[in-house]
Amino acid sequence: MKKIIFFLLFLLPLFAISQSNIVSMKNSISDPNMKIGMIIYSNDPETVWNAFRFGNFSLGEGDTVKVFLLGKGVECEKLDNTKFKVNDQIMQFSENGGKIFACGTCLTSRKMEGSVMCPISTMQDMYEIVNWCNKLVTF
Repeated sequence: MKKIIFFLLFLLPLFAISQSNIVSMKNSISDPNMKIGMIIYSNDPETVWNAFRFGNFSLGEGDTVKVFLLGKGVECEKLDNTKFKVNDQIMQFSENGGKIFACGTCLTSRKMEGSVMCPISTMQDMYEIVNWCNKLVTF
């Protein structure tokens, strides 16, 4: 009888610990207030289109999303084609509350200017996004 009681007393704390870990894991997976940072450095229409699709999906899930355009990524507004409607995704992203930042140095090196949807930003802005977000995705 003593062995059974000892055995149960030994297992009970282990069970409680494992249950709390399961609850903790479930909460971290379905965090309704996730902050997602995205760095887009591609000028491939399909890649950029998919990046903004992911951003739009995440906004629809209730997350906050910020995008930083770096390098070739600052060319995103010029990538629209018949197969990949990049500008439609960008506009939807902006209308749904997503924030877009564009590297000023990268724009200048391409003789481009910022726009209302993609304002000129700095490395400080990129640093703040990386520091702010729970998850960072690059494209």
